Amino acid sequence: MAVPTLAVSGLRVAIRGDEGVARILDHIALRLEAGRILGVVGESGCGKSTLIRAILGILPPAAEVAAGEILFEGEDLLAFSEAELNRNVRGSRISFIPQDPYLALNPLFTIGAQLLETMRWHAPGDRRGHRARLLELFRRVQLPDPEAALDRHPHQFSGGQRQRLLIAAALACAPRLVIADEPTTALDVTTQQQILRLLRELVDDLGIAMLFVTHDLGVVAELCDDVSVIYAGQTVESGPTAALLDRPLHPYTRALLACHPERSSGFVGIPGAVPSPLRAPPGCRFAPRCTSAHPACTTRAPAPQRPEPGRSVDCILHEVAA
Repeated sequence: MAVPTLAVSGLRVAIRGDEGVARILDHIALRLEAGRILGVVGESGCGKSTLIRAILGILPPAAEVAAGEILFEGEDLLAFSEAELNRNVRGSRISFIPQDPYLALNPLFTIGAQLLETMRWHAPGDRRGHRARLLELFRRVQLPDPEAALDRHPHQFSGGQRQRLLIAAALACAPRLVIADEPTTALDVTTQQQILRLLRELVDDLGIAMLFVTHDLGVVAELCDDVSVIYAGQTVESGPTAALLDRPLHPYTRALLACHPERSSGFVGIPGAVPSPLRAPPGCRFAPRCTSAHPACTTRAPAPQRPEPGRSVDCILHEVAA
């Protein structure tokens, strides 16, 4: 079996504070192959941003990886020093597309000044070669008038154009993994569709791997090959996108799908809220909000079940069924 681009297993991230230790992530597992897009889905507060920070090695000072491993092309990222991550991983082999195209670019400098400086640190070659590479990428992401774009400031671009600039910037140093943090949230529907199609084309053409973090299962259905659903810092279900959306196994996944307007009539929500990491309930963390909870759900944490090839679900109901 080929070495995956990214493999996370048993990942636990804890934060120590005045009220005790909070496990922000407590059971995260995922696998991402080259040439594929993995969607990471969950409500706000489920740990998606913390997962990104853990992979990139930029957790806040109070947080630490307490258990698990993060393997990138077979190498343990947790064993890398800060200097090694800066020199050999972040910005070069792993790149990042942020959520807000309006905040990610410095308004005081031209696009060329910002992106060429990044390439100077992370990519081999000289300024002339870097400029040629950027112009090639600007054309690839269908940015109008690439030559003029280098000399413009961020405010001279629309939201969709800024997002294309950020995608080009993420590809500038030929990464093997791109992490995209809800990159279409701030865009209108038409522009969002254009960006999603562009991302799909780039992954297919370049053979890179993409971790796409989102709360929108509609976006997942359109873009992603595989899905990992997380709730309250834990992976609850994963599998190929089509199979998972057609037949969700975990009650939380079913509840998320019921919230989507294309799958429900009227407004449907999930009662309750994601629990605080400091006050996580015993047993299954979703049990207090679950309409299908079994008595054992409130006392015993579920073990991963693999009901069919390529799929995993952490739910006592599937243990009982088995």
